[in-house]
Amino acid sequence: MVTVEQVWAALEEIPDPEIPVVSLVDLGVIRTVDVSNGHVHVELTPTFLGCPALEFMKRALEEAVTGLGAEPEIEVVHDDSWSTDKITPEGREKLRAAGLAPPAPRLVQVQSQVHRCPYCGSTETRLENLFGPTPCRSLRYCTACRQPFEQFKTI
Repeated sequence: MVTVEQVWAALEEIPDPEIPVVSLVDLGVIRTVDVSNGHVHVELTPTFLGCPALEFMKRALEEAVTGLGAEPEIEVVHDDSWSTDKITPEGREKLRAAGLAPPAPRLVQVQSQVHRCPYCGSTETRLENLFGPTPCRSLRYCTACRQPFEQFKTI
């Protein structure tokens, strides 16, 4: 019989389709996991309505649960919107290590417009382009180390 812990461990191995340095668990889109009588119910909240990667994520979750020998039920939940505050501390560090500046917590970002460079840690950065490779990222430039970087927008 599969356990909740085994399911969470399997889901930790599924990379986000758009940002593969973090898992779906790191990203905070997995809300709950429930195991009952060989069935696994997973609640998933997409990062935004109309997310083009939603079907890919659902299939990956189904395959992971099936690989554990359980029957998957993946429920997409829209009643509680995802925010960047749901990214785990481990996920934020993985983003930083990959050269992607993680988003500041919403409360911090509202109070301060400081953006930290993921390479050198400097706050001497400037916005280059509000629109990055995806709607959730912008392009910034660090004047201290002279590196461009992607900044996740706080949602």
